[in-house]
Amino acid sequence: MQKKKDLKVKVGISVGDLNGIGPEVILKTFSDPRIYEFCTPVVFGSTKVLSYYRKALGLKIDIFGITKFFQMAPGRLNVLNIWKEVINIQMGKPDPVIGKYAVDSFKRAVNALKEGHIDVLVTAPINKATVQSEDFDFPGHTDYLAQVLGGEALMMMISDEMKVALVTDHLPLRLVNTQITEDRIYRKARTLIESLKKDFHIEKPKIAVLGLNPHAGDRGLLGREDTDIILPAVNRLQEEGEYVFGPYAADGFFGSGAYSEFDGILAMYHDQGLIPFKMSSFGKGVNFTAGLPKIRTSPDHGTAYELTGKGIADESSFRQAVYAAIDIFKRRQESEQWEAERSHPSEPTAEDSVGSDSSPEEEAGENLSNDF
Repeated sequence: MQKKKDLKVKVGISVGDLNGIGPEVILKTFSDPRIYEFCTPVVFGSTKVLSYYRKALGLKIDIFGITKFFQMAPGRLNVLNIWKEVINIQMGKPDPVIGKYAVDSFKRAVNALKEGHIDVLVTAPINKATVQSEDFDFPGHTDYLAQVLGGEALMMMISDEMKVALVTDHLPLRLVNTQITEDRIYRKARTLIESLKKDFHIEKPKIAVLGLNPHAGDRGLLGREDTDIILPAVNRLQEEGEYVFGPYAADGFFGSGAYSEFDGILAMYHDQGLIPFKMSSFGKGVNFTAGLPKIRTSPDHGTAYELTGKGIADESSFRQAVYAAIDIFKRRQESEQWEAERSHPSEPTAEDSVGSDSSPEEEAGENLSNDF
């Protein structure tokens, strides 16, 4: 009997802003047939819209329309038709009407994730301004996921170079210090540690915590938050046996290359962590929402209206988001299996020795992408 962990992962995809590059990077990602060796994708949207983009961009890919999940076919780009009406696509233009379709796609995909119709969710970029309404009053995907799925949602950017998590994410800079508390830092760091263990199989992760103020407060001369709030949270984690250090002055930490000595970095606010991350990994990094019972990833870029319809959008980050979701899903399954075996030890069987520990990227080979 085939083990569950050996089955192809069902990847749900929300289309994002239909006037942005989301449809293009989705189509380009699944134009390479080798990706179907690892997953069965389903896009929550419309075959009409994706066919329109396929023709406009001159792409060659088979689009398979379905209306029920049981119709999903392996080896094809499945599209769950959730709209019947004709949609007015205006490539490269923000449009609140299009924003409603982006929200509808996302909500339907999240519901499918919650009910187990899909294993993981990959979200194409949205325009945060055009999605706002009475039905969706959230600064982005992460906050909605936390409300619907529960858990301690943590925005984490991941690449081969670094893994950066945020204490605060989409928050105006003038409000950041009001949200920096010892308890919040502790909880976010704890979520980061547990995610690195469960989702990335790092047994004893080493964490760097960044300071809030320039020079990490310079011993109180430039602010007391670093010594009075951040340091106590670091000490608390150290007392619990965790390898957590800081607070570090962010400029020197990244400028000196010290980040390479750590498994994870906890930044206090959005730009503090994402500017150095994107300088080193833009176009190949992945946004991962850690701390949730379900897996969600997304590319590290936005709607890129200026590129829409030109056929030049780079799908590398979106493809990496798909592979990251698959990898994390399989690692979680392995972690659950290990826990079950520790709780109920049994004699090994021949079946247990069969299989591969390599990731989808490794199995696909170097020619699939130069970014792997």
